[in-house]
Amino acid sequence: MSDKPTLANLRQEIDAIDDKILELLNQRATLVMQVGALKTQTKSDFHVPSREREIYERLTANNPGPFPSEGVRGVFREIISASLALESPMRVAFLGPSATFSHLAAMQQFGLSAELSPERSIPAVFEAVQKGEAYYGLVPVENSTEGVISHTLDMFMESDLKINAEVLLEVSHFLLSRTGRIEDVKKVYSHPQPLAQCRKWLATNLPNIPLVDVASTTLAAQIVTEDYTAAAIASEYAASLYNLKVVKARIEDQVNNFTRFLVVGRKFADRSGDDKTSLMFSVKDEPGILHRMLVPFASRGINLTKIESRPLKGKAWEYIFYLDLSGHISDPQVAEAVQELSSCCQFVKVLGSYPRAK
Repeated sequence: MSDKPTLANLRQEIDAIDDKILELLNQRATLVMQVGALKTQTKSDFHVPSREREIYERLTANNPGPFPSEGVRGVFREIISASLALESPMRVAFLGPSATFSHLAAMQQFGLSAELSPERSIPAVFEAVQKGEAYYGLVPVENSTEGVISHTLDMFMESDLKINAEVLLEVSHFLLSRTGRIEDVKKVYSHPQPLAQCRKWLATNLPNIPLVDVASTTLAAQIVTEDYTAAAIASEYAASLYNLKVVKARIEDQVNNFTRFLVVGRKFADRSGDDKTSLMFSVKDEPGILHRMLVPFASRGINLTKIESRPLKGKAWEYIFYLDLSGHISDPQVAEAVQELSSCCQFVKVLGSYPRAK
């Protein structure tokens, strides 16, 4: 008689393992609730991003396979999200509406158990966090194809919120319609950013078709649900949410199309060991000033990962600089460099130190 396992035997073993996983999850949840009680007693922060990062890195480093490491991260993101909900409901404000790429980034960062709250604008996201209506806010800051999102940078002039994390989301644009047939498409709706990111594809495949700017990809999908001659450029998630068919998948012009999001909160994030620091500063207008502002970092071997300038409102030909560098503000070398930078600046503001996105 063959000892080869049958399908029924294998399923039985899987069921037994699932039962054990469920038992362990509840054991973990019990410990999490005890941690929450201790945090309440000591008035400690209930969410510590650096602790989350440690869990992900330890588990992926110790993963022998064949379960994929990216899968490990996804599973434990939801476990941690559900566990945090047991300690205290965590409300996260994001640039809405639902089913936008900001919504997808918020789900990627905080999991499905967080209370994700869509806000009407980037200033509204900042306001929700400043007023304590949300624990965190998530806003887009730049796209690898279209560049920086100026409204987000401008908000840091007015706000004392700190950057606590960054999220990188690979953005894939889908052409959606009621019929799923490209020959039915007589006009295309979307937010200006996706329209710009799909410009070449649209010109090649839908020449002379009107392109209509709307406030969000979600609104575009909503419009298309009632118009059989229209298509929307939106996320695949929007297709499932609004019962639309995919006319064409991944129509973005650049295959590596990423949007970077920032998570803002009321406190500085703890050092994780692989951090970035963001600064905002204005320099005095004098010969050689651009060289002088870079010397404090170059002389200490500190890597600058981004530098962006914006006009200073109300003052012609004066600029605010935004700079990202490798390291945490608590690192002595970084702190010394920022202190030296201050000597040639009208002001320097540390926007936050946070774990580098992976």
